[in-house]
Amino acid sequence: MRGRVGERGGHEHRPSGLPLSLTLPRKGGGNPSVHASLTNEAKQAELPSVVVAKDHNAILLHAVDEAAVRAGLSIGLPLANARAICPELTVYDADPAADLKTLNDIADWCDRFTPLVALDAPYGLFLDITGCAHLFGGERALLQIVTNALSRRGFAVSAAIAGTSIAARTLTRHVSGKIVVDGTEAQAVGPLPVSALGADSAVTTGLRRAGLKTIGDVAARAPHEISARFGAAFTALLSHALGQGDAPISPRKPLPDYIVEKRFPEPIATDTVIALTLSSLAKMLVAAMDKQGKGARQLEASFFRTDGAVRAIMVETGRPVTRPEMIDRLFRERLDALNDPLDPGFGFDLIRLAAGRTEIVVQQQRDLDTTVHDNDEISALIDRIAARIGGKRVVVHLPLESHIPERAALALPAQHHLAAASAAAWPERVTGEPPLRPLRLFERPEPIKVPFASVPDGPPHQFTWRRALHAVVRVEGPERIAMEWWKQDGAALTRDYFRVEDAEGQRFWIFRDGLYENELRDEEGKSVPANWYVHGLFA
Repeated sequence: MRGRVGERGGHEHRPSGLPLSLTLPRKGGGNPSVHASLTNEAKQAELPSVVVAKDHNAILLHAVDEAAVRAGLSIGLPLANARAICPELTVYDADPAADLKTLNDIADWCDRFTPLVALDAPYGLFLDITGCAHLFGGERALLQIVTNALSRRGFAVSAAIAGTSIAARTLTRHVSGKIVVDGTEAQAVGPLPVSALGADSAVTTGLRRAGLKTIGDVAARAPHEISARFGAAFTALLSHALGQGDAPISPRKPLPDYIVEKRFPEPIATDTVIALTLSSLAKMLVAAMDKQGKGARQLEASFFRTDGAVRAIMVETGRPVTRPEMIDRLFRERLDALNDPLDPGFGFDLIRLAAGRTEIVVQQQRDLDTTVHDNDEISALIDRIAARIGGKRVVVHLPLESHIPERAALALPAQHHLAAASAAAWPERVTGEPPLRPLRLFERPEPIKVPFASVPDGPPHQFTWRRALHAVVRVEGPERIAMEWWKQDGAALTRDYFRVEDAEGQRFWIFRDGLYENELRDEEGKSVPANWYVHGLFA
């Protein structure tokens, strides 16, 4: 569909005229497509209004409202010429970002009709309504629901249903409310002008100069003649418009594995009803997954408000979830922790629960094996904490084959790597010896000030860290660690680590960065003092 939108991105009193295309294809045998075109109705018809955009250093009309059309203005006309024709013209600057946001907001609203919604650049949408029309009373009823709902929000809608998305889009450029029986797309689009195909302007001009004014005229010519003159891309576009195959759409969101939803004849707004609805949907979802022995790893709850706004809440789990009470608890934790609380506005008329990723549930012996119970409890605890503070903030550490301290462990989300962390083999501590590594290792070593050392390569007698002076009373070391030269291009320095204790009993892991008289030299080749750092704290 092709149309115009005036109010964009929340700005008031915008003129209509920007093309916005909304396509609702329904694919498969005998399943037509719907393509709708939206135009925002001008609220101030007494004065012509236009939207302008800069094109090759020229300011051209990008969109016009009905009053501007009646005044003789058209898209593509220079602004100076437009002002000469209509001096009382009201001008607005084009805002592509707001246009795209409006298009995405409409796409979110259209998710209530089908989960397969795709953008039809630059201003359009495709909605694959395969198997969806009967849920809304049939194709004609679905078409009326879409057009009426958008019309109430100030948009003039042009919609069509056809067997292919391209045929539906072609129809909406010149026909409104058309429903084409599957297999009759060629007869439906044949009388339309070639401009309805939406091809490049050079192709459209070439067709007209060749005497081919309608799509039927072009279809009457042999395909190889059209390809030789206008290219294979235009030939494919023509065949799709005639219903001879169709290009697949690319949905904005991947199709979930399982979807359950509940529609309300009267909008709901209370927390109690929302919670009860999520609980009932969780039971329905688990029952559907249980038939195929699957559990959910990623869940999304979508709340559709009556004013068109959509809010989606997502949670992930470390193990496949097969209990509705667990799903209910995860969403309660997530909703309670939202920085932006769920605002029902005038109420929700649709709540949907989807399992975006599922896995086959592996049955385990749970009666005698206490380890299985412990793992389940730990996994459930991690899921609840992740739902409240975010999955990336709950991590486990896995060992890496590296002697560089900050690279010897890798922090990964606990939900996805709990089993690997449980089976990880860490270096064992030598009995009777103090720990070689600190309990707390800083992500980045912090610099300290060392006034002097006993010898150039020896430990310091005192150091200043975070504005506090620490007198060293005990020292263990050094432990020399050479950098991985094959990863550092030879720029990293050798480190000498010391375990030191100050007069107050605090234990630090410090190191000198570089070897005196070897790696630490200035441009003239003279030795320079080393930099010292604290890398961790012992218990």
